[in-house]
Formats: sequence, structure tokens, C-alpha cells
Amino acid sequence: MPGATDMSEYSPVILQGQQTNDDEILASTPLDAKALGGESSEIIMELLQRFKVRDVMKRQVISIPRSATMRDAQRILRDNRISGLPVCENGRLYGLVSVNDIIRGLDGGWMDEPCENHMAKNLVVLEAGMPLAFALRYFNNYTYGRFPVLDSDRKLVGIVSQRDVMRALLYELSVEIRKLEMKTSSKAAKVEQEAKGNFFRREWAVVHNDLSRAGHAANAIKGILRERKIDRAIVRRVAVAAYELEINICIHSHGGVIVLLISDNSVKITAKDRGPGIPDIEWACRDGTSTANDWIRSMGFGAGMGLSNSKRVSDKFEIQSEVGKFTIVQCTFELPKPDGAAEGGAQ
Repeated sequence: MPGATDMSEYSPVILQGQQTNDDEILASTPLDAKALGGESSEIIMELLQRFKVRDVMKRQVISIPRSATMRDAQRILRDNRISGLPVCENGRLYGLVSVNDIIRGLDGGWMDEPCENHMAKNLVVLEAGMPLAFALRYFNNYTYGRFPVLDSDRKLVGIVSQRDVMRALLYELSVEIRKLEMKTSSKAAKVEQEAKGNFFRREWAVVHNDLSRAGHAANAIKGILRERKIDRAIVRRVAVAAYELEINICIHSHGGVIVLLISDNSVKITAKDRGPGIPDIEWACRDGTSTANDWIRSMGFGAGMGLSNSKRVSDKFEIQSEVGKFTIVQCTFELPKPDGAAEGGAQ
């Protein structure tokens, strides 16, 4: 992503000593999807991918300049009941003074010296636009209770703690559960009705940046087609298109669905997303084109060719898109006629 913070240039500084505040207690318990709802909780995973760090961080950041003394920092930490104080000037983050630094300052007798001389300078930071799922890895990997948050220009814009994350997720989880309960009964009736017709339909949700489940829908589609004894060559082509379209939704859109429709004559894969749309469809369908950011590329995704590969393996390829609203791609695969069937009916 242009202007994004290069996380590789930050190395963590391990602060020694003991803390007695709630951040220490929270940090000792890893925060992950299992703790919030079990390994199979798709709602939790969807929330983790939908939210960005900016959505849960505290924006009112208490900071201190480099020239302030360690005693000044001690007073601010005590009065505000916080365990870490960013050292910041004109939006630029220079370091962090923690309770542990104050303890060492009291022991060492340098409480009247500038913070610049004794602050932690090599910091682990988060980026405001980072998916919350990425941020949780930092809480699991390091024992810090909170992290400074920078924007794409490396300006300090917030602080995020595990408590901030838990509060936001629990609230949104309650909202999503209510929505899910309302949809369950009507969706079950719809599936039952469709199963009685001359076609088969299944739908899978695809969550933005949920790379842990990338390819889930494509694998399920492959299994369904094999169970129906569809020609293996066709199954392979359908699986390629389904995977490419699923990955496209995951890394290039705000999320959407993959729909499988099997009739007597064809298999159709439809990918629908919620934007941001494609300004230049012709360009997007060329080999090698991609708008994936650095995070996605670092994980081996987003090299391009998604739409072009889907088009290449399909018997019929259709795409429509409206910028800011949606993109819909449909790949159709013709099925051979049953043995004994001929054009115009049986002979």
C-alpha cells in the first residue's frame, strides 16, 4: 500500500520489571478467535477481518515531548492511571516511557533527566489501516498491553489495548448474532425449496482479507461436483475459476459471496462483492494486473491473473461492475448431454 508503514524496520524492546495494572493481566492471556467463540466461529473471523485498528483504537492520545523529565512522565502516568506514555512531537513518535522506565529512573537517580535519554526507542507499532486480525497477532506475540498506532505517514494517531479490542468485538458480536437469528429460519426454507427443483444452489460468504479461509468455497465446490460424478476435466476448470474469484473477493473487495448453481446443462459460478468496483474492466482482466497491498503480497497472494484465469477456463464469462457499489462475475461451464440424448430429442 503506498505510504504504508514498513513493519520490518521495527524491532520490539522487551521492558523489564513487573506491572500490577490490568494491562499486564490482559497481556498474559492470548486474545484469539478461540477465546471469543471457538475455532469454528465464522462470525468472529468476519468481525476480525472487517474491522481495522482505527475502528477500535483510542484517538485521544496523552503524550509527552522529548525534553520533558522522567519526573514529568511519572506524574502524567500516575494522574491518568496509564502504564505507557508515548514520547511525541508534532505527531511524530520518538519513543515510549513506561512504568518500568520510571522504576529504573527512581533506582538510578535520573528522574530529573530528559525522557529522551531513557525512553524505549525501538517500538512495536500498528498501522491504523491494518485489519484487526493482523493486529491480534501482535498481542499474541508480545506481552505488551497496548500499542501505538501510526497512520500511513507515520504520524501517531492513537493507542490500542486488548481491552479496546474486546469491547468492540463483544458489542459487534451481539449485533451479528441477532442478525443471524433473524436470517436462519428464512434461509432454511429457501434451501429446502431450491432442493426440490431441477437445480442445485449453494452460497458461501467470503470475508475481506480472511486469508485463513482462502479457497474454502472452491474446495467445497470441487467436492460437490465430484459427488455428482461430473467429468473431472470440468471439475478442475470450475475449481480454478471458483478459487480465483474467491481470492479476488477476499483481497480486492469489501467482501461478498460465491454462488454455485448446477442445472441439467451447466455449472455456473457467480462472484458478487460489495465494492469498491472496477474502474477499468478491460485492464483488470489482463494477465498480471493486481491492486493487492503489501500485506497481502507478503503472504503469497495478489500476484494477479485472477479474472484472466477465470475467463480462460470458462465456456462463458460475464462481468459487470459499478464503481463504489459492486462487481459481479459469472463463469459458465457447459455439461455434456447424457448418453443417448441428441439435438432435438431422442431418435
